[in-house]
Amino acid sequence: MPTRPLRTHQAHVAAIVQAIAVGEAAEVADILAAVTPGGGKSLLPVIAAAVLIGAGVVDRICWVVPRDSLRLQAEEAFADPAWRTTLSHALSVRAAGNNPDPCRGLAGYVTTYQGIAAAPDLHLAEFRRHRYLLIVDEVHHLPALSDMTPEPLVDGAADEASGWSRALQPLLETARLRLLLSGTLERADGRGILWLPYRPGQRAATREVDMLAPGWAVVGYSRAQALAERAVLPVTFGALDGEARWLDPEIKQADGSPAEVGPHRLFGHWPTETTRPALFTALRTGFADELLRQAFDATRRLRASRRSERGEGRGLGKLLVVAPDQASARRYQEVVRAWLPRAQHDTVRLATSDERDARETLASFRLRAEPTILVTVAMAYEGLDAPEVAVVAALTHIRSRPWLEQMVARATRVDPHAGPYAMQRALVFHPDDPLFARFRHRIETEQGTLARTPIPKRQGRLPFWLQGRLDKTDPAKGIVPLSSNALALRYAVLKPGPDFVAGAPAAQSELMELPSVAERRLRRRVGEMVAAQAVEDEGALHQGRGQGGYHRYNAVLKRVLGKSRAAMTLQELEAAVGWLERNRLYDSLHVLEGDARYAWTARQRGEWTPPVGRPPSRRD
Repeated sequence: MPTRPLRTHQAHVAAIVQAIAVGEAAEVADILAAVTPGGGKSLLPVIAAAVLIGAGVVDRICWVVPRDSLRLQAEEAFADPAWRTTLSHALSVRAAGNNPDPCRGLAGYVTTYQGIAAAPDLHLAEFRRHRYLLIVDEVHHLPALSDMTPEPLVDGAADEASGWSRALQPLLETARLRLLLSGTLERADGRGILWLPYRPGQRAATREVDMLAPGWAVVGYSRAQALAERAVLPVTFGALDGEARWLDPEIKQADGSPAEVGPHRLFGHWPTETTRPALFTALRTGFADELLRQAFDATRRLRASRRSERGEGRGLGKLLVVAPDQASARRYQEVVRAWLPRAQHDTVRLATSDERDARETLASFRLRAEPTILVTVAMAYEGLDAPEVAVVAALTHIRSRPWLEQMVARATRVDPHAGPYAMQRALVFHPDDPLFARFRHRIETEQGTLARTPIPKRQGRLPFWLQGRLDKTDPAKGIVPLSSNALALRYAVLKPGPDFVAGAPAAQSELMELPSVAERRLRRRVGEMVAAQAVEDEGALHQGRGQGGYHRYNAVLKRVLGKSRAAMTLQELEAAVGWLERNRLYDSLHVLEGDARYAWTARQRGEWTPPVGRPPSRRD
């Protein structure tokens, strides 16, 4: 069996664990590997285990992955015959459930965040019985516990992630050594990442990963390095412009029905108030079908070209379709199947959490010549090791950098069956909106080692009436998509981006925020702070339930500051945020006493109560 050469980051990790094994780096207990998505970080646990178990530094390994569908891939990394020859190891690990003795006589076990959260005591007892190397894959999913407030906002995903962090924290503290893996060193919500060492950033309200923290060894592998070593493929983006129309319930016609908005273009140099609703509409109407058709035709041309060169078999290229939601995913599957003969319908498969055979579908897509087209929502974003994916249809409204990087990386893996490296290229079709363009700019110019210090929020569960009010801050909430169409397709090649510096990183450059964008952000922030105080005071019985507390507090703020936030300047909005951080609106309720303007408005809503000490009059 031929051996394989190690990439730069793999060789660095091998040197670090070898130094630990011989006692030259006994102070190192944590290794952080920040590897560009698709750069080959799944081999790092195999390298570390082979050296550290062989030297008797650790007895076993525990590899924690974010999803159950990735456990099989972790097992495969240890079973790869070429790497067993290259690394001279004979170790095996198993995908374990929450049963006693998870290793079952092997060198270690693979589990999930969810598995550990469901039985933390079982795993902690195992770590106390043996010296473990703990490997945490995609560690950016885990928020730092120091960032979690006692009463976090009601957010199912965020609450679940904090539960994972709490369950993993004792294992991190108990493990003999730790290897933390990630394709990005930032979280979409701006919070810090569990266990990583931070120091204050060079800009206010930021912090950065401390590359020189005592006891840590940090290995980076950038896109530029990966491209230079031909570890990943260059990317060509096909950006499709379009326009969309929708019904907006916030805008009323004369008869009270929702007004039609648009058509509005997707393309623009900067995001506007119509960018997200236009994108929301486009992904659920005719524009999505046209973008899907472009990706489908490109895949068909690629497969025909490779088939003429090498015949049937592996390496012809596959298409990954990433949908915004499960309903859209099912529709996309039917659209693509309509373009194929009935006999080929089974080559287009669906993998979502509602599909009972989703894991089998993912495995078939990775390991077999068919299916050739996979439609998914989020299951295949991270960690899907399917080198035959050559084309991605990015029909998702998510514009978080970590998510999009992971999605793009599904097509940048080098396919050993597809011929010479120079003949391979990743092709990603996406809506030509300014949010995606900003993502492309950022991954070309930044490294993602910074995190903003989150502003603490204290807010309990919102009552239904207040939830309805706050939902309006999302411009896509409640709109009814009507139609959309594609206009023009542009191609651009992704630049490699700067190298990851092993030492202290330079500060990331932030895109300048437009004043109008900053104003909208601050208005939303003020609204959230007012709502939080209203809910907290309602819970503390400072005011009666259902008595219009949110509107009353808004009126107080307007009287105290002299104008409504809709009329405030950028500086005044910043001052309003500062005032709300220092003061309670409840303490200023007296400003509404005798205010005829507030009383009239409250009566129209049916929320007004007379001032304390005065019975309601006939005029009231």
